[in-house]
Amino acid sequence: MPSTTTTAGEQYRFTRFRTALLLDDLTFDRDAPAPGDRVPAFDLPTVDGGRFTDAGLGPLPVLLVFGSRTCPVTESAGPILNALHRDFGDRVRFVLVNTREAHPGERFGQPGTVADKRRHAEELRRHHGAGFEVAVDDLDGGLHRAMSPKPNSAYLLDAGGVIRFRAHWANDERGLRAALTAVAAGQQPQHPRSRAMVGPLLRAVGHLPAVVRFAGGRVERDIWVAAAPLAVLGRVSRLLGRLPADRRGPIAAVLTAAVTVLAVAFAVAVAR
Repeated sequence: MPSTTTTAGEQYRFTRFRTALLLDDLTFDRDAPAPGDRVPAFDLPTVDGGRFTDAGLGPLPVLLVFGSRTCPVTESAGPILNALHRDFGDRVRFVLVNTREAHPGERFGQPGTVADKRRHAEELRRHHGAGFEVAVDDLDGGLHRAMSPKPNSAYLLDAGGVIRFRAHWANDERGLRAALTAVAAGQQPQHPRSRAMVGPLLRAVGHLPAVVRFAGGRVERDIWVAAAPLAVLGRVSRLLGRLPADRRGPIAAVLTAAVTVLAVAFAVAVAR
């Protein structure tokens, strides 16, 4: 009989977003590489035909960022990374590693072959206009899984491959800029970890509708099932189209909270 055992690589290449994935995205594994640890061994191709390897990082510190075309946080982080690269690109090597798709849909799904993975990486670079290297993780996410796979985490490495700073979300511009400023000056970051969590997630909410339009309507249906509050905020953010995408999520959260409070107050008043 054929084996029904699901490998770690197959689990990594999910086709439908689930609640368990959302919960896993919110915390690093206890044994995940952290500041002070050396990055795991890797050897990845870049879309320009080069190599990105742990043994050949080069003489500069490295900002290693994970991301995908269907990740709303990566959407939010794209302009930030481009701005940081303009400011620090002469003193820090920037590398964006293309991962599995965070929200695969019927129009842009999970890559099934190495060639698909490369095409997704090329699309990621094209979409964000990245002026820095974009590397392609293997189909089973070897490096991404070794780092405790988060949709858009960022690591600042010294030239020897030791992690000096870790951010859960790469759209935390304040945290990344402070760490880059220190490392570019030959110093250790004052704070080795970014603690930003809610702010980056809310900034990403405003980018969710664009991800749905690109990847397919199934993405929104999956989010309604896996994380209904997030889907509600995404819908409300559509009403704020005249605002910058990063501002829509926080304002949608305030509006949703206000409506909820009013609804509860009205229900209590009627019950009396």
